[in-house]
Amino acid sequence: MATRDPQAVLEVSGIRKRFGAVTVLDGVQLTIRPGEIHALMGENGAGKSTLMKILAGVYQPDAGEIRVGGKPVRIGCPADARACGINLIYQELSVAANLTVAQNIFMGAEPRGRFGIVDTAQMNRRAAEVLKSLGATFAPNRMASGLSIADQQQVEIARALVHDSRVLIMDEPTAALSERETERLFDVMRALRARGIAIIYISHRMAEVRMLADRVTILRDGTWIGELTRDEATPDTVVRMMVGREIGGFYEHTQRRVPGPVRLKLNDVHGAKVHPVSLDVRAGEIVGLAGLVGAGRTELARLVFGADPLSGGAIEVDGKPVAIRTPGDAIRLGIAYVPEDRKGQGLFLQQSLLANVTMNVLGKHASCGVLRRGELLQVTRDAIQRLSARGAGPDGIIGGLSGGNQQKLLLARWLEIRPRVLILDEPTRGVDIGAKHEIYRIIHELADAGVAVLCISSELAEIIGVCDRVLVMREGWLSGELAGARITQENIMALATQAQAA
Repeated sequence: MATRDPQAVLEVSGIRKRFGAVTVLDGVQLTIRPGEIHALMGENGAGKSTLMKILAGVYQPDAGEIRVGGKPVRIGCPADARACGINLIYQELSVAANLTVAQNIFMGAEPRGRFGIVDTAQMNRRAAEVLKSLGATFAPNRMASGLSIADQQQVEIARALVHDSRVLIMDEPTAALSERETERLFDVMRALRARGIAIIYISHRMAEVRMLADRVTILRDGTWIGELTRDEATPDTVVRMMVGREIGGFYEHTQRRVPGPVRLKLNDVHGAKVHPVSLDVRAGEIVGLAGLVGAGRTELARLVFGADPLSGGAIEVDGKPVAIRTPGDAIRLGIAYVPEDRKGQGLFLQQSLLANVTMNVLGKHASCGVLRRGELLQVTRDAIQRLSARGAGPDGIIGGLSGGNQQKLLLARWLEIRPRVLILDEPTRGVDIGAKHEIYRIIHELADAGVAVLCISSELAEIIGVCDRVLVMREGWLSGELAGARITQENIMALATQAQAA
C-alpha cells in the first residue's frame, strides 16, 4: 500500500478491477491534494476511465482502498461519491436539453418549500450565484437546449459545486471546444484551484497538461507507472512512460511521395453553409483542410460524401464527372468518410466489432442472401491485427473499447471498401499518443498506395506534420492554400482569420 500523504484530500491505493477474464486495473494508486490540478495520462485502454468510474461510484473495485480526508470510505454508488465531495464530468456531457439551466444544476437535489414543492425562486437564485462565480454569461432560467458545449460544461461544473465538490474529475473537457472556449475553461479551472478544489484532469493533449497540471500520474495497461511533477513531465518522458517505448519521428512526414493524377476535383461546390469551393486532391497525396470552428470544413466533407444536398457545382472522380446524391453513391465511387463524431455518427456502439467492421461489405460475403460468417470473422480478425486494435475479439461489443481502438476499427470499416478517396474528419480526436502514431502510420501507408486523402483537423501540429498541402477555410469560403515551407502555424492562422470577400 502506498505511503499516506497527510495533505491529501483523496488517496487511492491497491485498486484492482476485472471484467470477466480481463484485468483492467492492477494495484493502481493515486494521491490528490487540495487546490491542485492533477493530470491523469495513459493510452486509451490504460484504465483511466475505469478508475474514474470507481471514484464516481459507477463501478466497485475488486480490491484496494479509497480514503477521503484521511478516512477510508466505501463508494457504492454515485450518491456516495457526491457525499464524499467527488464529482465526475464525463466527456459526453449529461445536460438535459428540455430543462432550464437551474433545473439541470439542481437535478435530483432541488430546494423545496412547504408541502415539498420545488422552490423555483430559490433554485434560480442559488444557480445564479454559482454561475456568476464561474463567470457564466447565461441566465439560470434559460433552456439548456440553446447552450453551446462550453456553456454546458459550465452547467456541469456548477452542478458539482452545489454538491460541495472537493474533487472534480474532468474527462477530456476540451475535446469539442474552440481555442477561445478552451481558454475560458482554463480560467475557470484556475479559479477553482485557487478556491482549494482539486481537479483530476484527463487529457491526451500534452500542451494543455504542461500548461495546467501541478502533477501528472501515468497509467499503462491498468498499472501505475509513476508520478511526475510539472517540471519532470516533459513530452518525451510522458510518452515513454505511457507507451513503454520511444516514439521517434512522430508524424513520419517525409514528403517523398510524388503525387499522381487528380483523383478528386471539386468545381464551385456549395451548399447550405458552404460557399463555392474549388479544390483537387491527387492520388498519393494528403491534403489538410484547416480552419477555425464553424469554418465549414465538416459541411464541405458532408457535401462531397452525399450526406448533405449540393446546392450547385460539380464533382469529378478520376477525371470523370459524377453525381453524388447519397452516401451510397459516394461509396460506390470509392469515396470513404470517417466522421468526427465516431459515437454519434460512425459506430453502432451496442453491436459487435464484426458488425461494425464489415457493415459496408456484407454483400461481398454472402451467397443467396446468407452471410458467410467465417469470411466475416476473418475480415474482422485481419482488421484487428492490421490496425493493432486491442481489447476484444470479433464478437466483442465495440462500445466497450477505448476511444483509440474504436477509432481504428471505424477506419478499418472504410478501408474494407478499398477507397480511392478517403476523407478523415478529426481522425485523432480523443485518442492517445500511441493510437495517434498508429493512425498516422495508416494514413501514410494509404497515401503510399495511391489513395487521395483529405484530412480535416483542428490540431495545427497534426495538419503541419501530416499533410503535403494545406487548404484553409473561413466562414464557408476557401481562403487560401499552403505548401512546402509555407505550411506554418502563423500562415494557417492568418488565412483562417483574415477577411474574405464574397
